[in-house]
Amino acid sequence: MTEHPQPTPRARELVRGSYDLHVHIAPDVMRRRITDLELAERYEQLGLAGFVLKSHYVPTQERAELVRALHPGVDALGAITLNASVGGMNPVAVEIAGRGGAQFVWLPTVDSANQRTCASEEPEGAKPPMWAQLQQDLRDAGIDSPAIPVLDAAGEVDARTGQVLDVIAKHDMTLATGHLHGDESAKVIAAAHARGVQRIVVTHPEFTSQRIPVEQQRALVPQGALLERCFTTAYTGKVDWETWLHNIRGAGPEHSVLSSDLGQPFNPPVEDGLALTADILLDNGFSEEEIRVMAVHNTRFLAGAEPLADAPAHHTAKARAAA
Repeated sequence: MTEHPQPTPRARELVRGSYDLHVHIAPDVMRRRITDLELAERYEQLGLAGFVLKSHYVPTQERAELVRALHPGVDALGAITLNASVGGMNPVAVEIAGRGGAQFVWLPTVDSANQRTCASEEPEGAKPPMWAQLQQDLRDAGIDSPAIPVLDAAGEVDARTGQVLDVIAKHDMTLATGHLHGDESAKVIAAAHARGVQRIVVTHPEFTSQRIPVEQQRALVPQGALLERCFTTAYTGKVDWETWLHNIRGAGPEHSVLSSDLGQPFNPPVEDGLALTADILLDNGFSEEEIRVMAVHNTRFLAGAEPLADAPAHHTAKARAAA
């Protein structure tokens, strides 16, 4: 495989106890770098707490339960992404996932109206997402589905989305905004907050189809949202590192959460993602405390895990309030 940078020992130590909330690993409908069982073994060796199994197409809570049974030292967590393959904004699918122990619910990604209508071009040299080819295959086969809305004609959260948010709140799951437009995310996050959803994360706001300005990112924070900073968004050239770093500073490290979005065969090993991100932040003037908040304490909150002894007091209070 391609040579990739190696994390420093300092970065490895900084991310101990963290969760990677966004990994794409096998088995999947696309070729992946590593399996869930192999990744769990590596996580255990490195002192990482766990990971969330993300698929754009299938629920993963049953897979996660098997991984935990075989590797009880690693907290593999299941998820569901509300694309066409699970019926879109389908509260029944979310209820079943919640009863099965899923922690994360992504709103539509590849089938969101925003992703379907995105006119933004990838920067020169950027690697396209692997799902783009699968989506094209579906269109070519004539089995494509309509884009999945989350708002009604008046621009407010529609009834199905409201039902989904209620189910997320009932099961204390984590809401991730998927590939929604920034304006859609703002409406959904406000509704989620009002309906009692405790754990909210804005999915990679720097991604090509989103590009949420830092001012708008800051405006989402009072509703309880954390902002996801994915390693691959900048590493694969979809945004430059300067913008990525500027947005973290602009919104505040305490409101950001690190994840890798790794698992593609051409990218670095999944288990290196958070540590590599920590090295980049260290090289650009972020403190160890700031990095630990983003990589460890914020990820543990969104994963529904117990705070660690070195967590800031407000994290412990937030975890108690959500319990």
